[in-house]
Amino acid sequence: MRISDKAVAARLKELEVELRPGVSLKEKTSLGIGGITDELLLHRFDTIPQVMRLLADEKIPYRFLGGGTNVLIVDGELPWVVLHLPVTRPGMRIEGNAAYVDASADLGGMVTFCAKHNLGGMEGLIGVPGSVGGALRMNAGAYGTQIGLHVREVELYRASSGEVETVRGNDIRFDYRHTSFAPNDVMLRVELELPSKPYQEIVADIRVCNEKRRSSQPLNQKSAGCIFKNPPGGSAGRMIDELKLKGHHVGDAMVSERHANFFVNVDNATCADMLQLMDDVRERVRAAYGVELENEVIVWKN
Repeated sequence: MRISDKAVAARLKELEVELRPGVSLKEKTSLGIGGITDELLLHRFDTIPQVMRLLADEKIPYRFLGGGTNVLIVDGELPWVVLHLPVTRPGMRIEGNAAYVDASADLGGMVTFCAKHNLGGMEGLIGVPGSVGGALRMNAGAYGTQIGLHVREVELYRASSGEVETVRGNDIRFDYRHTSFAPNDVMLRVELELPSKPYQEIVADIRVCNEKRRSSQPLNQKSAGCIFKNPPGGSAGRMIDELKLKGHHVGDAMVSERHANFFVNVDNATCADMLQLMDDVRERVRAAYGVELENEVIVWKN
């Protein structure tokens, strides 16, 4: 999707939106897969409602992209523009046991920042790639930690009302890799309540988590983390591994040799390659175990 109307471009500039034409989303995603479209960088939270109304009035479809670490995007010319919050620095502040963090902030950077202020509880998230907003949307978790456990308030653009709103953590449903946020809600900021913990203890726990990741995950390859959610009482990775599907590939999309629930782009995989690989593995797991694997990765199709 290209914004060619000069009047629309001028209005976006007035709203302090930076228009970047013809951006390849291969460069914006951890999988290295994605088509081409215009990118809109939203530099001011208070103008977001006006930006959204402008896009609606001009019938310009859009998708919101966070850190790009848990998404598989179709190839080619895309039929929607991409909205993006640029990373602000520091974008984080501490008051007592409360951490106030911009949604565009790096998740691992937030864990480290809080640790330096002797606030823990999220050590398991240190190696989870992506933005804080993306972590909120999917209730990111690892090694017994979930971000939703610590959320006190979230400031967001609520598409249903067309306004920026503040939602209490108790009014948000946080489930396993799922939340009650609407798909077109835009996370802006979060307030977290974290337990006090000595910095050295936090660092020691972070080292343990990092070592587990280094020993079991393809950290140096292009991936989107776990492709499938774990079924109730089971492990998607264990089932795929037992079926001896590590190394199974479609084109340049491959089941990781290190972790069976990580699918990697070994060179120049297409979205179609990755989707076919996901379908192949899902079908084999269904046939062998009677289990229907649900995507954890978010798929953007036309």
